Amino acid sequence: MKVHQGASNFRCTNGTVVTIGTFDGVHLGHKAILKRLVEASKKNKLDSVLLTFFPHPRMVLQNDADLKLLNTLNEKEILLEAQGIDHLVVHPFTKEFSRLTAEEFVRDILVHQLKAKKIIIGYDHRFGRNRNANIDNLREYGIIYGFQVEEISAKELDDVAISSTKIRNALNDGDIEMANTYLGYPYKLQGVVVRGKGLGKKLGFPTANLELEESYKLIPKNGVYVTRAQIKGQWRFGLTSIGTNPTVGGTSTTIETYFLKTRFDLYDEYLQLEFLTWIREEKTFESLDALKKAIAADEHFAKEFLDSNG
Repeated sequence: MKVHQGASNFRCTNGTVVTIGTFDGVHLGHKAILKRLVEASKKNKLDSVLLTFFPHPRMVLQNDADLKLLNTLNEKEILLEAQGIDHLVVHPFTKEFSRLTAEEFVRDILVHQLKAKKIIIGYDHRFGRNRNANIDNLREYGIIYGFQVEEISAKELDDVAISSTKIRNALNDGDIEMANTYLGYPYKLQGVVVRGKGLGKKLGFPTANLELEESYKLIPKNGVYVTRAQIKGQWRFGLTSIGTNPTVGGTSTTIETYFLKTRFDLYDEYLQLEFLTWIREEKTFESLDALKKAIAADEHFAKEFLDSNG
C-alpha cells in the first residue's frame, strides 16, 4: 500500500476505484466495505484508493478538542495496509478545503488528481461546501466526468455506524472484550514509557508509565485491565491501571502497567499496549497494604484469565 500525503501528491498511471471516509477503528464493518473496494478494483483492473482526511473534520469545523478517536493516523495506516488496498490518500482537512464546491471537489480531487473511474460511496454521503451535495449529484457528475457510482446500502452503513458506536461505548464502559469483538483485533494504546512517581516499585509491583503519542486517542474507562505488549520480541502480559491513583492523592490520569514475570528497564521504550479484558473499577484503598493486596488479587485474576485463554 502506498501512502500519499494529500491528493496533489497522488501518483498512479492507472485509473482508480475510490471510497471516502474516516474509517476510524478499521473495524469489521469497515473491512466489509474495503473488501468490496478491493474486489471492484480487481474486477475492473483499476487501482483501489481510500481517501481519508486528517485532522478529523470535526476538529477543524467544530473545534472539537474533546473528540476521541479509536486509531491514531499511524495505527490506521498499519490496519489499512493489511486490507490489501493499493493507495491510502491522507488529505489535509482545512477550512479552505471545506469551502470547495461539490463540483470542484469531484472535478479537481476525485477526477483530476485521484483519476477516479468508479466511486463506492454511502447512499447518504454528503459532500461539498456546507455538505449540500448527495449521491444523486455525484451520479450526475459521473455522467459529465466519466466515472461510475456504486452505492453502499443503508444496511451496510448501519452495520458500520453501529459498530463504531458500540466500540466507543464499550471502551467507555470498560467492556474490552465487546470492543475487541467488533474491532476484530485487540484495542491498543501506544507511546513511550516515562518516569512516574515510583510508587509501584516501592510496593513491589514496578510499573511502566505510558505517555500516549497522540492526545486525541480514546482511553478506556478508568480501572484495571489485563494487557499485553511485545517486549524484546516476546509477548509479555501485564496489569494495566488507568486512573488518578486516588489512594495516594493523585489527580491526573496515568496509564501504568505492571508486567508479570518481567523485570526489564523500560524507560524511553516505545510500547504498543493491547487490552485483553477488564478486571475491576479504580478504587480508593484505606492503606498501602490494602492496595498491595488488591494488586496481588489482580495478578491472580490475570494469571487465571491467561491460563484459561491459552
